[in-house]
Amino acid sequence: MDRLREREAVRTPGIEAVLRSVPRDLFLPGVPLDQAYADNPVATKTDAAGNAVSAASQPTIVAVMLEQLGVRPGQRVLEIGAGTGYNAALLGSLVGPTGRVTTVDVDPDIVDGARAHLAAAGVRNVDVVLGDGVRGHPGGAPYDRCVATVGAYETPAAWWEQLRPGGRLVVPLRLRGAATRSIAFARDPDADGWRGVSSELAFFMPLRGIGDDAPRTVAVGPGNEVTLEVHRDQSVDGRSLAGVLGTERHESWSGALFPPTASYEWLDLWLACTLPGALMRMSVQWRVGSRRRVAPLFGWGSMATVQGGDLAYLTARPAAPAADGGRLREVGVIGHGPTGRGLAESVAGQIRRWDEEYRSRTVRFEIPDRQVAGDPGAGRFVLDRPHHPVAVSWE
Repeated sequence: MDRLREREAVRTPGIEAVLRSVPRDLFLPGVPLDQAYADNPVATKTDAAGNAVSAASQPTIVAVMLEQLGVRPGQRVLEIGAGTGYNAALLGSLVGPTGRVTTVDVDPDIVDGARAHLAAAGVRNVDVVLGDGVRGHPGGAPYDRCVATVGAYETPAAWWEQLRPGGRLVVPLRLRGAATRSIAFARDPDADGWRGVSSELAFFMPLRGIGDDAPRTVAVGPGNEVTLEVHRDQSVDGRSLAGVLGTERHESWSGALFPPTASYEWLDLWLACTLPGALMRMSVQWRVGSRRRVAPLFGWGSMATVQGGDLAYLTARPAAPAADGGRLREVGVIGHGPTGRGLAESVAGQIRRWDEEYRSRTVRFEIPDRQVAGDPGAGRFVLDRPHHPVAVSWE
C-alpha cells in the first residue's frame, strides 16, 4: 500500500481504506500470498493456445481506475468484466450498504468463481450476472458509474444509455493500434458529447463477445523470436514481412531526449495517431539470433510500425548528460525492408515534430455526439469508430 501511495496510484483516504480492508488473497485461492499481493497481474484463465483471457488486475491499475471512477456511498455501479470478483468487492465497499454493484461476465465459470469468492469474503451488495458486457445490464439501470475492466475499442451505446445524467464511465480504451488509455468520461455541459476528465496509461485483456478486440500475432523473425501484435484496425501481411529482419538495417535519429526511467506514453500516442500503420507491440524473445538482429527500446521489445513489406521500430542510444548531470537517451528508429530507410526517416520525423511542437502540450479526449472534423496539422485527430468516434487533441 505504501508503494501505491508513493506512485500516486492511491490519492484519497477512501480508496486506501478499501484496498486495505478487502483481502485480495480470498479472490485468488491457491495463489501464494506473495504473488497475490505483489504489484503484478495474476492470470486466472487461459485459452486453448495458452493465452491469458482473464486475470486479477495489477493493484496499481486497480487503484488508479477506482480513483478515476470517483464512486460515492449509495451509488449504483455497473462493472463490465467480473474477473475474480475482487474489483467488484472493492466497489461494493465504496458504495456501502445503501449502494449496489452489478458485474457482468460472458463466461459461466468466471461468473461462478466470482460469486464464490464474493460469498467467501462476505460481500452481499454485489450481483454477478452472466451475459455479454457489451449490452450492459438494463435490469439494474440506471447506474451512477460504469467501469470496464476489459480493454475496449468501441464504447457500446448500452453503457452510455444505462448511465444516469451526471454519471461517469471509465474504460481502458484502445485508441489506435496498440495505444490504450484508461479514460474517465463525463458529460460535458458546455458541449455536445462526453469529455475525458482524466486518463492513465493502461493495458487490459481485450473485451470478448460481440465487441471482441483480441489482436493476432504475426512472426517477423525465425522461430517466433520476434513477433508483432496486430490489431483489427491495422493491415499487416505476414508473408510480405517474412525475413524482413534479415534485410539491410537503416538507422534514423530524432534528437528527442529522455531520462532512462521516463515514460514514452505520449510519444507513442502521437505516433499511433500520425503514422499510417499506427503502432504495434514488437515482442522479442532473447535468443542468440535475436541479439544480432534487433536493438529494441526495452527488454521486452519495442513499439513498431509496418508499411507494406517494411518494418520500423523504436530504439535508443546514450546522449550527452543533462545540465544537472542526469543520464539521457536519444530516441531513434531502425528500419528494414525494401524501402525501410524511408519508413525509418518518416517515423523519426514524426518523433522530432512531437518533441519540438507537442511534447509540452496537454492531450484532451472527447466522444462527441455529432460529427467533428480533425486537423492533423494542428494536432487534432478524429479516430473512426462504427458508432462513437474518439477525438484526440494536443492543446
